[in-house]
Formats: sequence, structure tokens, C-alpha cells
Amino acid sequence: MAKGITKREEDYSRWYTDVIAKGKLADHSPVKGCMVIRPNGYALWEKMQAVLDKMFKDTGHENAYFPLFIPESFMKKEAEHVKGFAPECAVVTHGGGKKLDEPLMIRPTSETIIWAMYKNWIQSYRDLPILINQWANIVRWEMRTRLFLRTTEFLWQEGHTAHASDSEAEEETLKILKIYTKFAEEYMAIPVIQGLKTENEKFAGAVRTYCIEAMMQDKKAL
Repeated sequence: MAKGITKREEDYSRWYTDVIAKGKLADHSPVKGCMVIRPNGYALWEKMQAVLDKMFKDTGHENAYFPLFIPESFMKKEAEHVKGFAPECAVVTHGGGKKLDEPLMIRPTSETIIWAMYKNWIQSYRDLPILINQWANIVRWEMRTRLFLRTTEFLWQEGHTAHASDSEAEEETLKILKIYTKFAEEYMAIPVIQGLKTENEKFAGAVRTYCIEAMMQDKKAL
């Protein structure tokens, strides 16, 4: 056992915290709920990103970047969507010392702003499919945080695709689910369970939500 690291069987939570600290992976920041990803931790993220990015591009996806700020009206158009994320949203009400005409949400996810653009880009079926991936930071106002597992701001990728039919969208979803599974099991050595979320657990505003989940040694699913 490395010096200064609690034995996992003695205190699982403390062991996790000790490994992060000893490995110089991340640290708590002065901003409550946010973390600083240190060079060792960020190097891991870069390697993960490189592998996944190639997998996405090999299946025809392109990278793009959309704004961090989302007009409040965009969120309100999607009733289920805003209901699911409203408690977690950070809202900007002032800019340049003046009150904004419309509050801006700091993205908890990017569906609304991305589809506002897709609406302009898609004129007919000839413009489909659109296969876009975004590497970005996300903000969700979490009450109980844990380094890497749950923080107020975090890095992720989000794929947003548009298709001519429901069956094509379903096929795309299952293709990406296989990519996530392959990445988790073959590159991260983490066995996962693939499945369909229940109605109560599905993504806000979604028709169906598929996921992969890994069982942690403290008997919680990630």
C-alpha cells in the first residue's frame, strides 16, 4: 500500500480521495463545487479524448462548438427539458455592468442551442443526416459534489445528430452505445451493463434513453 493512502477495504470513500490527492489528479478549487484538474489528471483526459474522438470520426462524426450561453427563452420552449434542468441551472442576469434584456443560462446541456441552429441548416432530407460532436464544459449546480464523479462544472462530449427517420436515429444511438461500451471495457478496463432507462430515469425531454452503467465497489452504479 502506497504511503499515505487509506486501505480500500477500510474506508472506500477515503481511499478514493487519497488516490486522487496522491496521484496529483485534481484538487478542490476556491469555487464551491468546482475542481481544478491538475496536469496528471488532464493528461488522462487528453488520452481518453483522443481515443473517443477517433472512434467518433471513424463513424462519420465531425466536431463543432456551440455557445456556452443559452437564451432563457430557448430553454422555456422545451417544457420537459427546462423542468428537468431548472434546479441545476446557473443564470447570468447582468453583463457589462447592466441588466440583460433576457437572462442567459450557462449550458447544463446543449440541445436547445444546437437545434436552434439545425433548424436553419436543415431545409430538406438532402441535408440529413447531421452528425456533430462537441467537446465542452457543462455547468450543473450540484449540492453534493465529489471530485470527478459529480462537480458543478465538468468536461464532457455530447453528440447531437439529426436523421430522416426514427429508425435511423435509433440505429445511430445504438451504434454510439456500442462505442461507449467498447471504450469503457477495452480501454478503461471497466465492465459495464448496457440498457434502456426507465421512464422515471430517462433524460429530460427524451423519448427513450439508453445508457451504460458500471458497478463500483461500494455497490453504487456509475
